[in-house]
Amino acid sequence: MITPLILFTTCCGLSAQTVVLPASPGSSLPSAPAPAPLAKPVGDGPSQPLTLADALALAEKNNPRLHGADARLARATAATRTAKAYNNPQVEFFAGHQSALSVPTPGPPGVLQHYAISQTLEIPSERRSRLKVAELARTGSEFSQDSITLAVVADVKQNFYDVIRRKEKITYAEQNLALVEDLRRRVEVEVRTGEKGRLELTRAEAELARAEFMVRSAQIELANSIAVLRAVIAAPPDENIDPQGTFEPPLHLLPLRELREQVLKNYPVLQQSRTDVQQAEASLEHQRALRVPRPVFYGEYEHQPDLAFWRTGVTIPLPLWDRRKGQIAESQAAIREATATRDERQLEIIAGLERAYEQYQLADQQVTSLQAGSLHEAESAVDAAQAAYHFGERGIVEVLDAQRVLQSVRDDLLNARFARQSALIDLETLGAVTPGGQP
Repeated sequence: MITPLILFTTCCGLSAQTVVLPASPGSSLPSAPAPAPLAKPVGDGPSQPLTLADALALAEKNNPRLHGADARLARATAATRTAKAYNNPQVEFFAGHQSALSVPTPGPPGVLQHYAISQTLEIPSERRSRLKVAELARTGSEFSQDSITLAVVADVKQNFYDVIRRKEKITYAEQNLALVEDLRRRVEVEVRTGEKGRLELTRAEAELARAEFMVRSAQIELANSIAVLRAVIAAPPDENIDPQGTFEPPLHLLPLRELREQVLKNYPVLQQSRTDVQQAEASLEHQRALRVPRPVFYGEYEHQPDLAFWRTGVTIPLPLWDRRKGQIAESQAAIREATATRDERQLEIIAGLERAYEQYQLADQQVTSLQAGSLHEAESAVDAAQAAYHFGERGIVEVLDAQRVLQSVRDDLLNARFARQSALIDLETLGAVTPGGQP
């Protein structure tokens, strides 16, 4: 009769695991349990390889933020045509009937006709300032479009490389799982032959459950990252994307002072802020120009049954009660607000540049340090622990501890490489580094 043996184990902060080891007939030693199948990403169809260039092309085609920026630029361009337009003339026509009254000398009855036309005359200074405001608004929209494009590209790259990081993390987790499975099989053989105690197998089973859990966790993180990337690039819902790529190689950055001058000169957000200040100043000029009365030229012709006449004239509004003081004050306040916004953005961008610069340098140093020392030492420690365990000089605990250290070093290296890549993307967005890694 086959009786199961129930073992309760706890390992590395995990909740208690229940391991069911059915005993073989005629033996009290456990046999290897069949590991549960690992979860795999599920899609609607075959995986489609997706490079970074493909992801950027999809975002350029489908991203709603870029479509909105294009629409705002088109609206600003149309506004310049509106500002160039002249005032339309107004034409009047009246018709009626004239009746004679019972008076000694009545006028003759007949048809009355009245024609009139009026044209508002523009002030040249007002027209120039109005057109200047519209042109600056269009220029600001162009800079806004550039900044949104940079932001979308940065989002695509950040999420793309995050997927690459998650895929590498799955690779490390699966390698760790393969090693633990192999170790568990060896321990089982040794337990069956009586070379090891049953506690060794219990520890191996607990570590195997932990390794499988880490693989599944990495797969969940990968699925979440791919979902975010799909939203950023607006990928078709029926397409199962499979991002393919590697992190960019390190590069040598220019001194921070030179990068700061370059960013302050060329970054679209700052150029947009400066344009907003100029537009506010142009709006103030426009409001002041509107105080000058705009004359209206008027001409009319009237036909009566017994006579006809015409006359011309000019209508000039008198700015007695409304001197546009409120509009001028609003424009002055808008200038101060735009100036403050420009200064605030400049401080934020300088801080962002310094943060990305330092993050890149520190992350690059960390990657170099881990690759040159800790990673090789951790791999050597695992090999030494496995060899010592094979010759009976060490227990399974030493092998598992060495493997955990290697896994931790690999995670640290992967996170440092991603941090360096993230900082490089921020530097590219700020204009300190051109895409492709040239400072």
